Amino acid sequence: MKLKEDMSPLLLQVFRSVVWVYSVITFLPWYLLSGASERQACAKRVKACSVSGSPAGSYRAVNSQQKLVSLLHEGVNTLDKVFEYAVVHFPQRDCLGTRELLSEEDEIQPNGKVFKKVILGDYNWLSYEDTFHLSQRFGSGLAALGQKPLCNIAIFCETRAEWIIAAQACFMYNFPLVTLYSTLGGAAIAHGLNETEVTHIITSKDLLQSRLKAILMDVPRLKHIIVVDKKPKSLPDLPRGIMVHNVAAVQELGAKPENIMVSRRQPVPSDIAVIMYTSGSTGIPKGVMISHSNIIAGITGMAERIPNLNENDTYIGYLPLAHVLELSAELVCVSHGCRIGYSSPQTLADQSSKIKKGSKGDTSMLRPTLMAAVPEIMDRIYKNVMTKVEEMSSVQKTLFVLAYNYKMEQISKGYSTPLCDRLVFKKVRSLLGGSMRVLLSGGAPLSAATQRFMNICFCCPVGQGYGLTETCGAGTISDLADYSTGRVGAPLVCSEIMLKDWEEGGYFSTDKPNPRGEILIGGPNVTMGYYKNEQKNREDFFVDVNGQRWFCTGDIGEFHPDGCLKIIDRKKDLVKLQAGEYVSLGKVEAVLKNCPLIDNICAYANSEESYVIGFVVPNQKQLTGLSEQKGIRGSWEEICNHAEMEKEVLRIITDAAITGKLERFEIPKKIRLSAEPWTPETGLVTDAFKLKRKELKTHYQDDIERMYGGK
Repeated sequence: MKLKEDMSPLLLQVFRSVVWVYSVITFLPWYLLSGASERQACAKRVKACSVSGSPAGSYRAVNSQQKLVSLLHEGVNTLDKVFEYAVVHFPQRDCLGTRELLSEEDEIQPNGKVFKKVILGDYNWLSYEDTFHLSQRFGSGLAALGQKPLCNIAIFCETRAEWIIAAQACFMYNFPLVTLYSTLGGAAIAHGLNETEVTHIITSKDLLQSRLKAILMDVPRLKHIIVVDKKPKSLPDLPRGIMVHNVAAVQELGAKPENIMVSRRQPVPSDIAVIMYTSGSTGIPKGVMISHSNIIAGITGMAERIPNLNENDTYIGYLPLAHVLELSAELVCVSHGCRIGYSSPQTLADQSSKIKKGSKGDTSMLRPTLMAAVPEIMDRIYKNVMTKVEEMSSVQKTLFVLAYNYKMEQISKGYSTPLCDRLVFKKVRSLLGGSMRVLLSGGAPLSAATQRFMNICFCCPVGQGYGLTETCGAGTISDLADYSTGRVGAPLVCSEIMLKDWEEGGYFSTDKPNPRGEILIGGPNVTMGYYKNEQKNREDFFVDVNGQRWFCTGDIGEFHPDGCLKIIDRKKDLVKLQAGEYVSLGKVEAVLKNCPLIDNICAYANSEESYVIGFVVPNQKQLTGLSEQKGIRGSWEEICNHAEMEKEVLRIITDAAITGKLERFEIPKKIRLSAEPWTPETGLVTDAFKLKRKELKTHYQDDIERMYGGK
């Protein structure tokens, strides 16, 4: 959507006239030399179609109509072979990079809180060959410590180079790797470790002391803990029989001739590579069994959608590697010889919370060309930049708004704006290093406003993807030449999609103008099912007459005439109100999250009630400004708990809902302002920042009763 042009009509007309003259003079030579016509044709072409001709599908990409693709290279059919292929072709190229920690200090804030700030140096790099040898020695060392092929081993660690080194070691030696989010609660961690019967776990010193130590008594089979950094000097109260090692010591053990020379049992494509525990947004985490062939099919499909992917690309890794989006993205990069520089959400940019003022964040040092992000991260960037725009002088703000709206018009036609990019958006683009050429969004729906903002200000396409842990993160990715918003693109070359009628929700493949229904994903990327959970396997997976596996996603989609998919609803998010109206909670949240006053929102409805309510995490800067206008003062908690502020925010939210074309019954009638932000550490959202509705309901139970008149 366009930004408001707050200037005199006469000046606005003069500006538009100048732009018109400039466009007339430059259009023809630019159009002929820039390849704009090819981009337009690419964006408008049909990208997928129904193989059977039925509106229900199945739909396949136009370049995989005859057969789905499952391999990057002929014969390279297990993950150890994928890495070996990269090592042979890119031996001396940079593979994994980590910044040097120069200093760390405590910084006291005006409110008395103490924040830890760091100054980081350059990236230190391991080549592909170095990484291979470290992985080989680590795998050999694990075997020497008693880890057996086809027996599960767990990793519970932050995103860092050692994570991928450990993973490659497990792939080489055929140790199925159990991945667990570092923010899971103690009971969920113990459940995953006990269910998979692990005896060895790879973790970090911080997580061992802060999370693992408390549950070790509940995991009786655990015998070996391998820490990726320096071994803690003292670990009191560890249960008897547990040994703690560090990675360097295990690699040293593995390098001994009597260990490194032992032949390893190589995996076959159908062997389990990863048991990935989901983030648990709907209850106890489930372990998804992913074979070597599943992951390779998934990364083959993803790689095909990234044009010119090669060894000159640099990827910044900061999302949790225990999430299928990040693991798949990094394996795509490794398979093509790219370099991966590691970061964290707290050190990503110059303005990030842990970066000392005046020193450089990771994107400034690394200058990545590729990045994966969840919408929560992009929404934060969008709101921070737009807040800074509001603080600009009137001349600067006017220039930015005019350039923004002009570029929006141009890219909607498939045109580029090199002059605007150079003169206006260069500074904003530098927030992510200045070299970004592809942004990949996944994990949750990305709002149209945020997607368009990223397109405009960061001068690069945003590929919006759709996939699940159960499909190796692969399903669809939008074509990078397609600048439409709100869609997730056509099926990848590794997968196909069917639409299944959902009578209760009123979605049918015969609907006009577009076929609609529950999304079913099939293909070699569909995983082996849930670990030790046959009932859920029968509910969510099935095999067709041709022997192909399918997964029932629970998401509702519609196919557009060009073969692109749009996610329009979710079965679990649909609530029937007392009067019979159906409310999609996800739809309500997606519309209202565009409101600058809202950092996060959870809509809630009860079938025994007649209206929707909401829990809102307000933007601190915006709400504080609003409270000052209203003459309301106090601490942040007091402002959030003030009845007058609740009423004022509800008024603003209602206006935003009407602007966003929500139905009357979809608009929240009452809200609760939360002074506490929702982070994975609070247990109210997953690592991918998806809402945990069950936990949010429990957390706000008293407020639910109050808003529905119980108290």
